[in-house]
Amino acid sequence: MAERSTHMNPPPTTTGPAQPLTESPGQWQSPEQPRCPYLVVRDPELVREVLHRPADFSPANALIAVTPLAGPALRVLQRVRFALPPVLASNDTDTHAGIRKIVAGFFTPATVKAMEPRIRELAQEAAGNAADQLARSGHVDLVQTVAAFPPAIVMLELLGLPVRDLADLKRWSLDSMELFWGWPDADQQLELAHSAADFYIWLRKLVAESMTKPGRNLFKSLAKHGLSTPEICSLGYFLLIAGQETTTQLISTTLFRLLDGSSPVGWKDAASEERSRSTVRHVLATESSVPTWRRMAPQDTQLGDRLIPAGAEILLELSGNHVTVPAETRDSSPRAQEAKHKPQTTFGLVFGSGIHRCLGAKLAELEAAIIVQETAAALSRIQLRDVNPDWIRHLSFQAPRAVTVMDQPL
Repeated sequence: MAERSTHMNPPPTTTGPAQPLTESPGQWQSPEQPRCPYLVVRDPELVREVLHRPADFSPANALIAVTPLAGPALRVLQRVRFALPPVLASNDTDTHAGIRKIVAGFFTPATVKAMEPRIRELAQEAAGNAADQLARSGHVDLVQTVAAFPPAIVMLELLGLPVRDLADLKRWSLDSMELFWGWPDADQQLELAHSAADFYIWLRKLVAESMTKPGRNLFKSLAKHGLSTPEICSLGYFLLIAGQETTTQLISTTLFRLLDGSSPVGWKDAASEERSRSTVRHVLATESSVPTWRRMAPQDTQLGDRLIPAGAEILLELSGNHVTVPAETRDSSPRAQEAKHKPQTTFGLVFGSGIHRCLGAKLAELEAAIIVQETAAALSRIQLRDVNPDWIRHLSFQAPRAVTVMDQPL
């Protein structure tokens, strides 16, 4: 997602997904094809080091469009004064700490804990609706019925914002993810730009409305801190997408893996709080909804035994290359013994690390665990209807688009 209106169009070097060639386990990866502009870092210790050296590895490129925005798409955005100055995720200036403190005030541990009954209420309602739809039609998509809307409702309520236009918000979120992290062709890019423009108009109106609303809300707090309307819109644009759609995608993947048999926990076992939580953590470590994130080197710098040249684009692997140990073998297996001597990366790195770590990490994990648990409890005898669904596959986001289930034969 571009944060600078003048940097929405990066050098036209990316025309498809990064396809790195592994040199050796835990070491560097180098792009196999010239079209990939990224130096891919897989080693968790090196990923952590990059994230903890923001002066050497800037987040300035984190939200820039992967596919260059062509003239027609840019004009659509410019007509609505679409501008996303660096505020939070891509902010490498001294203003970042103060802004982050304001946003963090809405995600304190006590605040997240207090939301747990509401999350469970929404999860039970959604799971009940899914069970009713399954009884009526013989099949149901768990993405749309249980994964999609509870995270959006929770996010808006948590930020003190009105809960409305949820279907539009979900559509805008998916479209913006594809526009800024995907590889759309020219026609699709133009269509996605219109969607992003609609989202931005809606967001700007919401920001203006929030200034006069009684009570506490994020946008009003940011204005009091001194942020301009474009800056508040920039932060809101990313937060209202990442704060709920990535959780929806985490839930979707977890449900799918439980049902396709590849999870270490069975579907019925996921109805317990402990097993649901462990399954979510397993997915976070191995196949999270945000598997990669970007950084860049403003100047020549050293990482490990390699010199990183100024201007290098870096792609960090946040999940899929981490040691995960099943609870039942955690104390005795050779893998567990090896893990004792390594950093615990199972789900820490997937939310980032250091000054840009995701503020909603605990909330996302809690939401996913509760929604998976309540869905497994309400739909105890189901199986996948489609074992090979279409997947969202963008540079930094992934999940099945649908998890369609039907009753399991007796």
